[in-house]
Amino acid sequence: MAYNNSHVGSVSLMEGLSFKIILVQVLVIVFLGINFMLLSTFFMKEVFYTSLRYILFAVTLLSDCAVLLLTGILAIWTRFHFTVPVWLCLIIFILATVYTLITPFTLTAMTIERYVAICMPLRHGELCSTRCSLHCILIIHGLSSIPVIVDLAIFCLSVPLSFYKKAVDCRARVFILYKWQEYIRSAIKQFYFLLMCIVIVFTYAKIMKAAKAASGENKKSTWKGLKTVVLHAFQLLLCLIQLWCPFIEAAVLQIDFMLFIHLRFSNYILFYLASRCLSPLIYGLRDELFFSALKYQLCGLHNTS
Repeated sequence: MAYNNSHVGSVSLMEGLSFKIILVQVLVIVFLGINFMLLSTFFMKEVFYTSLRYILFAVTLLSDCAVLLLTGILAIWTRFHFTVPVWLCLIIFILATVYTLITPFTLTAMTIERYVAICMPLRHGELCSTRCSLHCILIIHGLSSIPVIVDLAIFCLSVPLSFYKKAVDCRARVFILYKWQEYIRSAIKQFYFLLMCIVIVFTYAKIMKAAKAASGENKKSTWKGLKTVVLHAFQLLLCLIQLWCPFIEAAVLQIDFMLFIHLRFSNYILFYLASRCLSPLIYGLRDELFFSALKYQLCGLHNTS
């Protein structure tokens, strides 16, 4: 009887995991389709790829696509217990870590752009030029790469070359060799969290002050910018919570494995997928210029079919 109960429990667990994997893949495909449609719209008009706010929007779409693809692949590998060489897992680990951080950094940069546009309109053209866009993207990628550079340096100095050919279950913990390494990762992420919170609070306060002082069309535009900052703040909060998820999941794993499985799935849906479906809402639908271009493109596709 105990054996039968154990067998039924194992079958139930596998069926539950299979359903979750299928659901994840469906959601990933849907969001990737939406993001690719928005990216194609981005390249339709010169005003989009020569304006900092839309360039940063495209950066978030690209980073979100990368994260969705990588996490989707890792979910399949985990479900079917695929093992891969360490060098391949290392490449995926680097890309996943960097692109997971790129989105919150880019959202912070977009919030600063809205602050400059509303509070410093005369300097907006100078500070948010196409040339500045390139510098901004390089800074975002540089800051996003610091945690993985630290992990990579520790890992490369600690393992022999033969280890890279070893087949492993591809997870982040493969590259976390020491307990103090987790403390360093946590400290960097907490610093980033604090930095982004300070930027969001500062820009919100300044834009709120400008909104109260504005009048007429300026007031309407300023309040719209303030709502955009609030949405960015909410999206950024979801992105930043995901930085804490691995620490929470590790603690739960010590208590209950099934609870860990359910928590990990919920975290992925809420803080990885949900946070990344807000970008299309904020710029794909709320921005009148972008929405009209998107509608034109969809009508063109409908007429062609």
